[in-house]
Amino acid sequence: MSAAPETQDDATCAEALPHAARGGPVSHALSRVARLHRIAAGRLLKGLDLYPGQEFLMMRLWGAGPVRQSELIKEVGLDPSTVTKMLQRLEQTGHVSRSPDPDDRRAVVVEATERSCALLADMSAAWAELEEQTLAGLDGHERRELARLLGKVEASLCTETADCGEAKG
Repeated sequence: MSAAPETQDDATCAEALPHAARGGPVSHALSRVARLHRIAAGRLLKGLDLYPGQEFLMMRLWGAGPVRQSELIKEVGLDPSTVTKMLQRLEQTGHVSRSPDPDDRRAVVVEATERSCALLADMSAAWAELEEQTLAGLDGHERRELARLLGKVEASLCTETADCGEAKG
């Protein structure tokens, strides 16, 4: 008995997926999509004079107010030196301020500045544009279904990695 002939779609799929990733085609696709999404976000953020990742710090500060730098680092799940560098840049552009914590002078409190309010409107518009670019090929039902499925994937990964802290963003 001979194997079924390979269709063009099968051949294209096999070529697109590296051999080592064939056991995890969804994980491979998610990685590729995440990389492309990050590139698209970076282009939009560049127009706001922001670096990728800084938007999440600002979203946190706008959403919940001042926070200790050590807590912010935990919430965003990045290397402390990376967050410190991001905050230094945001402070230089006048979007955040850092000051000693009145309850513990060893700690630093970070907060969004009044100047960052203009950035909030621009970032909201950029984020909406990124959403449209990302989901351009999907209809309303598909968009809702994708959001639902990604929520389930996130919950699964959150449980597996024990990284179920505060919502990021």
